[in-house]
Amino acid sequence: MESIESKILSTLKKCGRGVAFSAARFAHFGSTEAVRKAVERLCHSGTVIRVAKGIYYYPKIDKELGLGIIYPTFDEIAGSIATRDRSQIVPAGAYAVNKLGLSTQVPMNAVFLTSGESRKIKMANGRNIVFKHAAPKNFAFKNSFAQLVCIALKDIGKDNLTDEQTAALKKIILQQPKISEMDLKIMPLWIKKLLSQIYNE
Repeated sequence: MESIESKILSTLKKCGRGVAFSAARFAHFGSTEAVRKAVERLCHSGTVIRVAKGIYYYPKIDKELGLGIIYPTFDEIAGSIATRDRSQIVPAGAYAVNKLGLSTQVPMNAVFLTSGESRKIKMANGRNIVFKHAAPKNFAFKNSFAQLVCIALKDIGKDNLTDEQTAALKKIILQQPKISEMDLKIMPLWIKKLLSQIYNE
């Protein structure tokens, strides 16, 4: 009979390298304890690596340039945690501003708003992912781009948005499908006016 360890590895190979996951993803292969131990054995053998508490990674390996393991992004790790916890997340703070393209500064740690519990996840590389519980209205958007725009602009603030950022935002906005009226309606008035101005110039 095929072991739980072999079943997990077979599934990971089918998915391809670069998969971040929790043991809960393989709950259908056996008991919680049996699956956890199987994942730990794969970790001890070096087949997978632990990137955060309860989160593992079937690593991509760069052989062309000899860079070795290519570690998962904040989004990939946070996404695996959100899937495990059945919660919604969206980038926030300086991380959201950087992802939108309004800042070149890459934060050492990443902040996400979540429909779940607030907490900090320590990653194996010394960085952190911070989840902050947020009101349901932050997850009411139909379009993820509109959601990111709203949260990033709220972090910057109406009075702190520079001319350079406004120009960069215009370029970014016009390269994407137009934000729907439904999503515009749930944005703060000043952001709605700013986007309307960009669309109507």
